[in-house]
Amino acid sequence: MALQRYCREVDVLEECMDAEQGIQAIQKHKPELIFLDIQMPNMSGFDLLLKLGPIEFEVIFVTAHNQYAVKAIKFSALDYLLKPIDPTELVMAVNKVKERQNQKDLIYRYESMLKNVKSMPGNIEKLAVSSMEGILFLETSDIIFCQAEGNYTRIFLTRQQTQLVSKKLKEFENMLSESGFCRVHHASLINMKHVHQYFKGEGGYVELKEGHHVDVSRRRKEAFLSMLDRI
Repeated sequence: MALQRYCREVDVLEECMDAEQGIQAIQKHKPELIFLDIQMPNMSGFDLLLKLGPIEFEVIFVTAHNQYAVKAIKFSALDYLLKPIDPTELVMAVNKVKERQNQKDLIYRYESMLKNVKSMPGNIEKLAVSSMEGILFLETSDIIFCQAEGNYTRIFLTRQQTQLVSKKLKEFENMLSESGFCRVHHASLINMKHVHQYFKGEGGYVELKEGHHVDVSRRRKEAFLSMLDRI
């Protein structure tokens, strides 16, 4: 087993062949870490977690496909491994778990991830975002646009509200690209449903609801206009 060969500090308590066995083993051993296959007979790995209630252990997800669910896993700052498992990536994932074992937001991160998984694929109506205070549940219809601020993103919401979260804009783009959001600038992701008017120019700019103005870069103009035509 790769785990015993490359991560000798990890004690393997039990190997399970399906989700029901996994639930029983988790309840019996109360592990600090589990490796969980997303695709299993009769029940997905996410269904297993939902059945267990509050998640008080770390999870490294394993999947044969880099599918939509991986977006939600990455968005919640959790780890996954693609099959066949690369030993270097395995060691890195285990080390990340050891580094964050004492973080207080463990339960919040898994609740956030499971909420986002349930909304995908397709249009995400509610986005769960981990914050220092817990989980923010944001209606995507209330998001006017997102703006990059270094490694953070400021979310501009209706009713003149804003939220600053510790995720890069690219992560929001990955999560929301199929839900009517368009990257119009390296620093801006807009909700097309809130576009009030487009002003032409080399790139031009858009006026969004509540008076926000956002530049459209020249290289992103064509994709933006194409999406605007479909509204």
